[in-house]
Amino acid sequence: MPIQTTTHLNFCGDARQALEYYQSVFGGQLVIKTYADFGMPPQVPGADKVVFGLIVAENGFRVMGYDVPVQTKGGIASGGSTRRENGVTITDQALFVSISADSLEEIQLIWSALVVGATVVEPLAASEWSKGFGMLTDRFGVTWIADVTAH
Repeated sequence: MPIQTTTHLNFCGDARQALEYYQSVFGGQLVIKTYADFGMPPQVPGADKVVFGLIVAENGFRVMGYDVPVQTKGGIASGGSTRRENGVTITDQALFVSISADSLEEIQLIWSALVVGATVVEPLAASEWSKGFGMLTDRFGVTWIADVTAH
């Protein structure tokens, strides 16, 4: 029996914007349900925020997201940062999202879309284990690792 895992990202008020952006990068179908859709009175602050968000793309990309109640500062919940120092990745983030593609051209297309408004931690380039590897933190605070699948 196959088991599927899906990254679930918790945002502080901008889940809709992040999910719409990720859909523009990866394609797929986007489903968004708000707290109001599940019965919260629309006049309550936060009723328009995302309680359930899901992208499913034919290329296998899947991600979920929601807005943590009463969090409005934007970005990913618990934040943190990632950077390179003296050839070492330094981070206090709990997770990265790793994406792989079979060709350098394919990962370059994804990278060129994700890098808009992002902070590049490590530029996309050949590495010892891959024809292409890079790391960036997008404008929503999510750190992505992109690489070409080793064959």
